[in-house]
Order: sequence, then C-alpha cells, then structure tokens
Amino acid sequence: MRAGRKALLLLALPAVLIGIWWTATAGSTNFFWPPLSDILGTFRETWFTGRFTADVLPSLARLGAGYLAAVALGVSLGVAIGSSRTVRALVEPALEFFRAIPPPVLVPILMQFAGIGNEMKVLVIISGCVWPVLLNTVEGVRAVDEVLRDTARCYRMRSRSRLIHLVLRGASPQIFAGARQALSIGVILMVISEMFAASNGVGFTIIQFQRSFAIPQMWTGIIVLGLVGIALSMILRAVESRALSWYTGLRAAQRSEG
Repeated sequence: MRAGRKALLLLALPAVLIGIWWTATAGSTNFFWPPLSDILGTFRETWFTGRFTADVLPSLARLGAGYLAAVALGVSLGVAIGSSRTVRALVEPALEFFRAIPPPVLVPILMQFAGIGNEMKVLVIISGCVWPVLLNTVEGVRAVDEVLRDTARCYRMRSRSRLIHLVLRGASPQIFAGARQALSIGVILMVISEMFAASNGVGFTIIQFQRSFAIPQMWTGIIVLGLVGIALSMILRAVESRALSWYTGLRAAQRSEG
C-alpha cells in the first residue's frame, strides 16, 4: 500500500507536466515548438532504428568512465585532505580557485592536449564531477567524531580498518551527497563535450538535428536526455539506499527516541 502510494506521488508531477505540454502544443503551428504528439510520433523511428546503439550507448560509456573516475579521485583526495589539517590548509585556496572555474570553458583547452576523441570527453566529465565529490568528502571526513577516532586508536585498529570502517563509513552520507550532485553535472558535461567535437553521442545528434532543422527529432533527443537522467538517478538512489541503510536506520531510531 505504502509503495503504491509513493509511486503515485512520484508519477503525479511528471504526468501533470506532460499533460500541460500536450495541451499547450496541441494546435501549435510554430515550427520550433511542434505538438508533443508529433514529437512522440517520431521518437521510435528516431532512436530505435540503430541510433540507440550508435549514439546513446557511447554517451553512457563516456559518462560512466568519467563519473566513476571522478568519484574515485574525489574520494581518494578528499580522504587525504580531510584527514590532515596541514594538507587542508595548504590546498584549500587552490581548491576554491579551481572549483570556481566553469568546466565547459576547459573544453577548448582539453581539446588542445587530448584531441577530440573520447579521452577529451571523459576528461571534461572528470573535471566537473570531481569537485562535488572531493569537497563533500573533505567535509565528511572532518565531521567524523573525534571520540570514535580516539577509541579506534586505543583499540589499535589497523590503518586499513580505520579507513574503511571509521573514516569512509562515517563520511559516506556526505560522499553520496556529492555523488548525487556530480551525476547531474556529468550528464550536462557529457552533452556539452559531444556538442563541441564528436562524431556520435546524444549531444552530437541533438546538434545535428538542430542544424538540419529536424525540430521534432531534436526534441526527442532532449527527452532521451531526461529519461537517461531519471534512470541514472534511480540507480544511484538504489545504491545509496543500500549502502546507507545503517545511517537511515540510525536516524529513524534517533527520531523515535526524540
């Protein structure tokens, strides 16, 4: 019963928005704002006649490689920086400087060094996704209870055990918060990098549709990006729910006691 009600609430707003879009464009004669019925009518032909494997899968592969590399790099550096006040004081000004640079402006620079292949696109995704993970990891590591740290030292826990069971476990809620932010940034950068220089991918295909004035097909590409974002968000939420089950259970217990 509760699961059905939750699913209904999740689907209510998208259904309302689709209904508004359908109604608002039903009689549209604007070339750049075609009826939603025309857009949906071209969806299958556009994306399920070979373009899914030729464009969507390469985009997902680039996004996956860049995102996972950014998470690994951000967590590794975040743990190292967050665990040392000296290191944190040294690198904090540099972190604030590089974080303020919008990742899209790095695309021309990365093209000079990495060319226009997949390496450049993966590097663009990494350059944007790493910062939310890194900064949230630093804050999560800093927030680990000092009493727990002292207890671990008193019991002479090995460094690896402290890292896994104390530091990473304690910082995991913050790490996942950064990972959620990084995922949306990664999708945006995937599209931007493919719009600059590519021969396939969702971003490349949307630009080609726009330049050839295939407007309904262009809109289908935007819908594909939305569906990809929803699917990836649900996957990450499922992983987070499983990994942080101890944390949600602890908070629920604290609320019931309070």
